Amino acid sequence: MTLVGQQWGVSDSGLSPGSGISSVFPSLPGQGETTPEPTGSPAAHDRSPGGASRPGDDGGMASDRPFGLPGRPLRGNPFMFGLTGALGVLTAWLLVQAIASAGSALVLIVVSLFLAIGLNPAVEALQRRNLSRRLAITIVFGSVIAFFVVFGLAVVPPLTEQTTGFVRQLPDYVQQLQNHPLIRSVDERYQILDKIQQYVAGGGLATQMFGGLLGVASVVISALFSAFTVLVLTLYFLGSLNSIKETAYRFVPRSRRTRVRLLGDEIINQIGGYVAGNLIISLIAGVVTFLFLAMLKVPYALALAIFVAVTDLIPLVGAVIGAVVASGVGFLSSVQVGIACVVFFVVYQQVENYWISPKVFKSSVDVPPVATIVGALLGGALLGIVGALLGIPLAAALLLLAREVVLPRQDRL
Repeated sequence: MTLVGQQWGVSDSGLSPGSGISSVFPSLPGQGETTPEPTGSPAAHDRSPGGASRPGDDGGMASDRPFGLPGRPLRGNPFMFGLTGALGVLTAWLLVQAIASAGSALVLIVVSLFLAIGLNPAVEALQRRNLSRRLAITIVFGSVIAFFVVFGLAVVPPLTEQTTGFVRQLPDYVQQLQNHPLIRSVDERYQILDKIQQYVAGGGLATQMFGGLLGVASVVISALFSAFTVLVLTLYFLGSLNSIKETAYRFVPRSRRTRVRLLGDEIINQIGGYVAGNLIISLIAGVVTFLFLAMLKVPYALALAIFVAVTDLIPLVGAVIGAVVASGVGFLSSVQVGIACVVFFVVYQQVENYWISPKVFKSSVDVPPVATIVGALLGGALLGIVGALLGIPLAAALLLLAREVVLPRQDRL
């Protein structure tokens, strides 16, 4: 009992002031502190958790909180809940509107990124030949620019020549129409030529032609600006592709970064293989078409071959479009040449579909035919020709993720 009394300050007469119990319960009554008020009393509400009092009726203010204490949180307030929800909906709507407004710019960025990924295998192939990446990018990008220059030189002069010839022969065409018996009888009944002359003299034709010329000029300028933007962005993405990948991988948690890196590199390799393979197939189509048309002496063989190569990039319908245009020009030369062009394109499409494409895509992209068709159709419905071009590699990427991530997880459940 003596030890207990020494430890807790207990003596025979009870608790003594200044005893050891004050060190354990320093805020108990009798130790120089005010007795705490009940929880529901007004004094308890006027006291802060740290001991500072709220402003009282006499206007007093605690020294450590000159502006008073914060009130109760508004988490359960219906007004705040509705306001937060409305702000969330408004933010989502503004985000959708911003994406829709910047849709054309986003399409250019995506196309440039896909072109950079498609050209990257050629750059890496040159790097394996002991060339620096900067020199390899210069060579590959210079080849792309040279292709566009050759395309312009091959297409623009024939178009200019044909347009000039049409304008020059337009009066003869009008005279032939006037001398035609059917046209003459229709004109005598409905006075079509008189109406045309009044329309031309009244200035309506000039107004429409001026507006049409402005529209064509705006389209051409917009196309040139878009092409220049794509070239610049492709060069930038091609030069900084490795740093872009590493920066993107750093956003992934460290525990999953290795697996995401492996999957991401495989997706990029498949997309690059598809783009590069599609370019190779289009180049083969253009070269073979040029040799065939030049052998038959079809006019504008180089321009038609480049057109066939460009349209061959479009899945499903691109080869048909190029074949129809080239065969149509062949029929303008002679019926025999046109029939020969039709037979050539039918045979070549079979060779390309069943021999060239499987050889080129064998080691790069493994996409089932159904996924190819569905990806091209959905991409074309969403983004037109650009979507059709990007639909197949995106389908390959989704199939890879489903095969490596989704299906194993489903098997474990």
